[in-house]
This record gives sequence, C-alpha cells and structure tokens, in this order.
Amino acid sequence: MKNTVLTFQKAKAEGRKITMLTAYDYTTAKLVDEAGIDSILVGDSLGNTMLGYEDTLSVTMEDMIHHGAAVARGAKNALVVIDMPFMSYQVSVEEAVRNAGRLMKEGRAGAVKLEGGESVCPQIKAIVDAGIPVVAHLGLTPQSINAFGGFRVQGKTEAAAKKLIEDAHKVQEAGAFALTLEAVPSKLATLITKQLAIPTIGIGAGNGCDGQVLVNQDMLGTFSDFTPKFVKRYANVGEIMKEAYKAYIADVQSGAFPAAENEYTVDDSVLEKLY
Repeated sequence: MKNTVLTFQKAKAEGRKITMLTAYDYTTAKLVDEAGIDSILVGDSLGNTMLGYEDTLSVTMEDMIHHGAAVARGAKNALVVIDMPFMSYQVSVEEAVRNAGRLMKEGRAGAVKLEGGESVCPQIKAIVDAGIPVVAHLGLTPQSINAFGGFRVQGKTEAAAKKLIEDAHKVQEAGAFALTLEAVPSKLATLITKQLAIPTIGIGAGNGCDGQVLVNQDMLGTFSDFTPKFVKRYANVGEIMKEAYKAYIADVQSGAFPAAENEYTVDDSVLEKLY
C-alpha cells in the first residue's frame, strides 16, 4: 500500500511511530522500501554524502531532481519527500511554488521539505495551496549553518525555546502536514510534539517525537567524515565494503579472479579456424 500524507496523520492519531530514512539512488531506495520504511527522504545531505561538499549550500535543484527521480523509481510504497535546496524557496513565494512543482513533476516527489519557521510560512501556504504537501523543518537547519556559527543544538535558552514553539505552531497553521525537528533538546521536542496536531519527525530530538529519520550513510557506517551524536550505527557496512574491495584487488593481482566459473567458453574448433 502506497504511503501518503494520510499515513502520517493516521500514525500520529494511533500513536504509531513513523519511520524515515534518507536515500539518494534507485538501488538503495529499493532496498529501504522493501524493508518496509514509511517514508524516504531525498535530503540535501546528498551534498555531503554523495557529492563530497562540506555543507548542503552548494546543492542545486538539478541535483535534487536527478537523485529524487532515481529514488522515486525504486520506492513503490514509501512516501518520497524531497528537500528544497538552498535558495530555491527563499527569494520569493512565486519561485518557491515553481521549484516545489519541479520537484513533484520532474523529481516525482510525494512531498517537499523546506527549512525555516515564520519567515517561510508564506511559501509553505502557497505551496500547499498549489496542491503540494509540505514537511517543515525547525531546530538545526543546515542551510542556515553560517548564521548559526556551526552545528549547534537549538532551543537551549528560554527565548530560543519559545521561538521554536511559536514557529512550530506557525508552520502547522501555514499548512505543513509534518515537522522535522533537528538537534533539539528531547524535552522541548516532546513538548512541541504534544502541542501539535501534525506529526513530528525527530533527528537528534529524542524519543518523544512521532517518528525518526536518519541519514542512510550514517546509520550504515559508509560515511565517516563526521558523525553526529544522535546517530546510532546499525551496521559497519563501510568496513565490509573496504574488505571486499581489498579482496577483489588481491584476486585480480594474483590471477585468482576471474576463475573458470566467471568465464565464457567457445568450441576449440571455432578457434582452430582462426589460425
């Protein structure tokens, strides 16, 4: 059964935790989907994990469309959410709607996600009015990393906590059907979750959220440039891959690969006629 925004709403109503992971390609999306995930996020984190950037700011609309479409082809049941990259929605409401539409039409998204609170509520409302589901994103918003002065936990002062709560209510009122909370103290995230009618998806925001999301490469150990505190590593796939690569190199160099079972044959009588 294809998951939709209604799946999220029903899960919140029933108290069932929502599961989300990132994916950026067809093969990974197919595996994640077959495992039974509720939603796949094509995050602009692909800038770090797939393209080797130091941050997400250099990611383009073309990058998101390219990777999003590949993921959509592999996800038969999961709701595919695609991030709106930096400066694809901040300039104007009209541009935000146009770019969100591109992610739906060309990227085959089921919903889009954008960062920010009160300042982007006009964009959220206009995108939703255009028939496009929106996931909001508050707390540590990586596209604003320069303004924050680095990767810092958000909402630790009274003023910052009140602002987060206010922004959460405002993005809900603007029409967002879900809210991502990143790097927020767990008690504050739980308070926000209880106050909202829409589900919250936490990443570094504690177990009180309505669901959780992790970056695929973080939880599998295939990306090691940096590992946030909130990551739980479920497998060390990176080391397994490196050992496989080393074994392949050794087999090629020794002549063990390809072996007879890896080769095609031809009748000797055919070859005899070539001499």
